[in-house]
Amino acid sequence: QVHLVESGGGLVQPGGSLRLSCAVSGDFFTLNAMAWYRQAPGKKRTLVATITSMDDTHYVAPVKGRFTISKDNANNTIYLQMNNLKPEDTGVYYCNVDYMVRTSMEIFGSWGQGTQVTVSS
Repeated sequence: QVHLVESGGGLVQPGGSLRLSCAVSGDFFTLNAMAWYRQAPGKKRTLVATITSMDDTHYVAPVKGRFTISKDNANNTIYLQMNNLKPEDTGVYYCNVDYMVRTSMEIFGSWGQGTQVTVSS
């Protein structure tokens, strides 16, 4: 089983920055796709950014040019650098990974518990 723990959320003024981290632990063979999602109050959870094992990245239009997803393979940690934050970026941010298990080579998904980001003056 794989566990994800997010950190780095908080309250920030518009135009400010935050860096989210997602520590991955557990028994897995490889991490395949990794992603950050967010859920605004009263809305569904939506994709923010993805990164593959080959470091290919993808961003949704509202965050492109402001957010950067990256990973540290040695420490099994995924990051989301968020710059020029806007009030509409407010929400709970979740980390998600697809991982391959050693025994069967099957691929499973796992979610973290989320970290709150609030952008307000």
